[in-house]
Amino acid sequence: MCKKIRKNTCFLLVALLCVAPLQARVSTYVGAYGQIGEWSLLPSGSDYSPSFGVAGGLGGVVELQIAPKYSPTAFLLDVGIGAWGGMTSFSVGQKERFQIPGKQYDLQGESFDFIYELSGRKDNYSNLAVQVPLMVGVQHRRFYMLAGMKIGINAWTQAASKASVMTAAKYEDSPLYTGMPLYQWFEDERVSSRNSTNLNIDLDVSLEVGGRIGVINDAHGFDVPDRKIEYRLAGFFDFGLTDIHKAGTNMALTMPDRYDAQEAYGAHTMIDGLHMNDIMSTAGFASAVRSMTIGLKFTVLFRMPDARGCVLCNENYRRTVGSGGSRSRMKYEE
Repeated sequence: MCKKIRKNTCFLLVALLCVAPLQARVSTYVGAYGQIGEWSLLPSGSDYSPSFGVAGGLGGVVELQIAPKYSPTAFLLDVGIGAWGGMTSFSVGQKERFQIPGKQYDLQGESFDFIYELSGRKDNYSNLAVQVPLMVGVQHRRFYMLAGMKIGINAWTQAASKASVMTAAKYEDSPLYTGMPLYQWFEDERVSSRNSTNLNIDLDVSLEVGGRIGVINDAHGFDVPDRKIEYRLAGFFDFGLTDIHKAGTNMALTMPDRYDAQEAYGAHTMIDGLHMNDIMSTAGFASAVRSMTIGLKFTVLFRMPDARGCVLCNENYRRTVGSGGSRSRMKYEE
């Protein structure tokens, strides 16, 4: 008896699995989306704090909604492509000290160490990328959720660095000499540099949770008032799985090779010759840098025409509409 029950149960399950796809309603939507959020770069194994910035994007999407014929719950499959851009900044709180290698000599022939000290440094990164989302999810009445991957192909990245610099001379058994511009010892000067840089492909895991706005209609048929446009508003979270930075061997500061007393006297050559390399391209910055974005997303979807039967299947309604008559006077009944 038990074996017979188990056999019948297995048969029913197999039958349901075979019949369910045939009873499903598949609707195709095309649409557009816009998103904006806070963009951070997270350095691992580093003394630097995460960056902070803003990012946004626009794109298009194709969505399949697969659901049983009369169900308010649907399975979602999304594929899209879009343009994504952002700006984010690393702020360096601690002072960084550098020294020109070897002893330098002033006009009197005395030797000293020429020192640079950077403070208040800020590196701003601007980035443009092509983003391809591949998402699956579910919707139930007004609620929907999508999860999946986003592939970001970084097309252009630029870094702009700004800082205050102090230059000083350290003679043997003497304090630092600074605040003497005539000798190239500046107490506080602003310096800036620009660098073109590259980022690796960004592979993110993504979660999107939100709701459908306005009137919704999950039953599509010629005898049910149709709604061809859907609006969605959601929050999203993207977290990078890959290391997007290309580690370099540069020093944070490229300096003049030496102090030329005759050339430097009364000029700004020791400041003009400085170049700050962007933080992510310097040696020892981080073992890995991952991307994180949190924000809001608005989506508009347009349902594509499809072959539809009736939903309520009222015979009088079917005859009137099927023969080309107007349904404006027809009574809609649940």
